[in-house]
Amino acid sequence: MGEGKDNYRDEIFSLPVRAGKRTYFFDVKATRANDLYLTVTESKKKFNEDGGFYFEKHKVFLYKEDFEKFSEGLNIVVAKINELKDSGEFQVKEGEGYERRNYNQNGENGTTGGYSSDVNFDNLD
Repeated sequence: MGEGKDNYRDEIFSLPVRAGKRTYFFDVKATRANDLYLTVTESKKKFNEDGGFYFEKHKVFLYKEDFEKFSEGLNIVVAKINELKDSGEFQVKEGEGYERRNYNQNGENGTTGGYSSDVNFDNLD
């Protein structure tokens, strides 16, 4: 790191993952207190009407106290997607929606004692 450079938000490690038309960037960074955190950035190339392009980006910050719960939730959701896809239970018909279901943190149907997709953003800091 350069002399006199502020270490805040310096990238420690970066992993770009290209997935179709999108690129995901997994960036490990350090806070002023030398705690590590992760940013996940989705970048997608978009085109203007004049033929020019720009990159649309969405970013999520994950802090060390949330790594385990986030990882657990991601694993449950990916397993549920694979289960629904493999079972043929989930199908979207043209012009129709899909049935929205909530699952608890064990991936079971129902919302008691676990995760729900109904989030009250007023409670978030």
